[in-house]
Amino acid sequence: MPPTSTKRRAFLQRSNDLTSLLLVFPLFLVYQIGVIAVPQAYNGADLFTAQLLRLFHGQLGWYLLVNAVLLAAFVIAVALLRRKNEFTPRQFIPVLVESALYAVTMGALIVLVMTRVLHIDPRLSFAPAAAGSSSEVGLLGRILISFGAGVHEELVFRLLLLSALVWLGTKALGLRRGVAVAIAFFASSLLFSAAHHVIGGEPWRIGVFTYRTLCGLIFATLFWVRGFAVAVYTHALYDIFVLVFR
Repeated sequence: MPPTSTKRRAFLQRSNDLTSLLLVFPLFLVYQIGVIAVPQAYNGADLFTAQLLRLFHGQLGWYLLVNAVLLAAFVIAVALLRRKNEFTPRQFIPVLVESALYAVTMGALIVLVMTRVLHIDPRLSFAPAAAGSSSEVGLLGRILISFGAGVHEELVFRLLLLSALVWLGTKALGLRRGVAVAIAFFASSLLFSAAHHVIGGEPWRIGVFTYRTLCGLIFATLFWVRGFAVAVYTHALYDIFVLVFR
């Protein structure tokens, strides 16, 4: 097979579950270490880490214990997935390039949908509270926060919640798979957006809520069609684009 054909297949191939998990792990590791080592990241932690730190009142021991449990779960998952999947490290560059393309274009697509289809002012799509908090953590802190949001929010809302909702719709409720997937897409995206207000404490604004819901639908589509790693890296790179370059 010609080299160009092999490269094209690498870019078009969907990463298997084992490969996705191992490609995402470096982001998880860098963030979990960074949020402790870098005070800026600690003060502006992502949605879920912030709640953990608040729950444990900043106690490092409990935080490390939770991450030790997550690490053990990761090791177990890798051991189970190795039985049916093969790790293909050559997928890293294709995943990174593909995710970067999605990250730099999805914002414009969302604004287009908001203005032309939904007729919602896109200038309301960025919460002042979020912009203020990100400006206080510094450049490295913003990058680390982006890593954490990409890993944790995709883990919770796509890998766990979206998959669970599809299973519930098809197995428990007996819905057709297409119907169950559509409902799961919208439900998980609405909950993803609402969590930033209910858990994160951001003021409710129709523009902000709509923007994040559309983000959730894009991430759900990428997760379902292109795999967990593409969804995570797209989310992380998009947050870097917004928090660092904007």
